[in-house]
Amino acid sequence: QVQLEESGGGLVQAGGSLRISCAGPGRTFGSYALGWFRQAPGQEREFVAAISRNGGNTHYRDSVKGRFTISRDNDKNTVYLQMNSLKPEDTAVYSCAATRTSSMTYYYRVDYQYTYWGQGTQVTVSS
Repeated sequence: QVQLEESGGGLVQAGGSLRISCAGPGRTFGSYALGWFRQAPGQEREFVAAISRNGGNTHYRDSVKGRFTISRDNDKNTVYLQMNSLKPEDTAVYSCAATRTSSMTYYYRVDYQYTYWGQGTQVTVSS
């Protein structure tokens, strides 16, 4: 069982920034494509960002392009989501996800393509 643990969530004012992190398994972290999803109260979970095993390919939902940046440090077994220019509509529980893949360059945009999930971290943006 792969354990993922998010951290760094919190309360921030609109226009502010926040970086959330997700720590993954040790020696095998580089074997996983990774993604961030979010779920607001009463809404379905939605894709936010994804990154390939080698970190060279990334993808974002349209509403966060230019504001959010996903990155990974395989030496630290951690994936990050840097969120800038936050808006109240970004308020949600953010969860990281991982799936093992042989591809160094592919990323995944759909939740059912991921095998492992963290518990999530709350991000609240006040207006």
